[in-house]
Amino acid sequence: MRSVRVRILAILAVLVIAGVGAWQLLPSGEAKTDAIRVGTSDVVTSLDPAGAYDAGSWAIYSNIYQSLMTFKPGAVTPEPDAAESCGFVGQKLQTYQCKLRDDLTFTNGRKITAKDVKHSFDRIFKINSDVGPAGLFPTLDTVTTEGRTITFNLSAKDATFPQKIATGAAAIVDSSVYPKDKLRKGNQVDGSGPYVLKSYEHNKSAELVPNLKYKGALKKTGEAVDISYFKTSEELQTSWDAGDVDIAHRQLPSETLAELDQNDPDVRVTEAASAEIRNIIFNSRTGSPFDEKKVRQAVAALLDRGPLVRKVYQGTVDPLYSLIPTGFIGHSTPFFDTYPSPDPKRARKLLQQAGVELPVAVNFAYREGDMYTKETEELRRQMEKGGLFKVSVKAVEWTKYQKEYAAGKFDMYTVGWFPDFPDPDTFSQPLVGTGNVLHSGYSNKKMDQLIAATQQFSDRSRTSNDFKEMQALVGEDVPLLPLWQKKDYVVAKADVAGSQYLSDGTGTWRLWELSRI
Repeated sequence: MRSVRVRILAILAVLVIAGVGAWQLLPSGEAKTDAIRVGTSDVVTSLDPAGAYDAGSWAIYSNIYQSLMTFKPGAVTPEPDAAESCGFVGQKLQTYQCKLRDDLTFTNGRKITAKDVKHSFDRIFKINSDVGPAGLFPTLDTVTTEGRTITFNLSAKDATFPQKIATGAAAIVDSSVYPKDKLRKGNQVDGSGPYVLKSYEHNKSAELVPNLKYKGALKKTGEAVDISYFKTSEELQTSWDAGDVDIAHRQLPSETLAELDQNDPDVRVTEAASAEIRNIIFNSRTGSPFDEKKVRQAVAALLDRGPLVRKVYQGTVDPLYSLIPTGFIGHSTPFFDTYPSPDPKRARKLLQQAGVELPVAVNFAYREGDMYTKETEELRRQMEKGGLFKVSVKAVEWTKYQKEYAAGKFDMYTVGWFPDFPDPDTFSQPLVGTGNVLHSGYSNKKMDQLIAATQQFSDRSRTSNDFKEMQALVGEDVPLLPLWQKKDYVVAKADVAGSQYLSDGTGTWRLWELSRI
């Protein structure tokens, strides 16, 4: 969701995915079976776009579904995909219209209409899933249609709206098979993206074949791809070592990434600057120890990012001191400015001012996984040093984890965040606005005013001061605590090309760019 763009620092190689035409669309015997095999430890929460707001789900959405707009590699401005044209009407930036292409069909053969687009947006809010994407569209009031024209009526100015409808949240689904008030059950998908989902087993595998009926911004639909989903980075490592996957992305263990030999002729490595970040999220609801700001500030005063960067992640991440990562308009470092080094005495004073009993007992949850266990243990060690906090930790499976932190079951929890689009707005409303998707319970009128102010201008350079003020407020209120910003690595066998297109900061997993050499 986030001159805003992730730079490719080094492209030492290329990767991923092969096969030719859609299985069910080719005459018998013509379908290639030599699919490119991609391994990842990401998780797909739901195949229904109304039911997921996470990187793993959106990665596959960008291949099997189509949105009105899309991003070309490296671009910060979207272009039409399912749409023939799109643009704001008038100068108020509150009415946005798109004209749908007239040659689109779902993979089931049904023609796509403007009413399918309206249905796709309306059901997001009707279903209002705790782990769904409704929070990405706080200004969307109504969607109307006339012929092939779709009109989005916004409650306030939002210059970033075109970028939001280029994401997985805006994937177009078939209104005849996706219910208006509940998520679609099962593993069947009817989209119009460059790939057809031929088979799928939850958290295990996905088989993709090119959609020969695709029409849109792409010039090609790629080759067949088999995706393998692994529960841990270590399992992905084992599969890579055994030669069971051609590409490993998101991600191998930090120890492996730190020791990659970029001169190995049998391996191609893409190392890219990334806008993926990770934060501690504090439950600010009444009843949590962290509903008191000074208790949150005390954790900020204790945090030492150095051991996380060096010991846990082996230098494959950089310390982060801000809501907005480096490389984006308005980036600043309020947490370094305010908390330049760990200060237990300051933390103790803050807790005394808060009037809480020491040690402060808190529960700390995290997504299960070996690397996250190491990270959490290090954070617990730092918090408990000096007897200021007593921390109980809990590892939870990802899908359950999202639902439980949304329900306010944890005092603090860690969440990674990947940009939905290349603009700093992707780090504002979703993370610290009222009703944010992190379900932290944090709400500040001044923050909401600053978020609205940054959405006023199509010239994004004019938002810099407001974003800096926003970050300063985050540094004061500490609704979340930034930990690190990650580098992104894609590792591929030498006979696979196109891996650099899997990591470019737009949140789009361009599997169709992969080919065998």
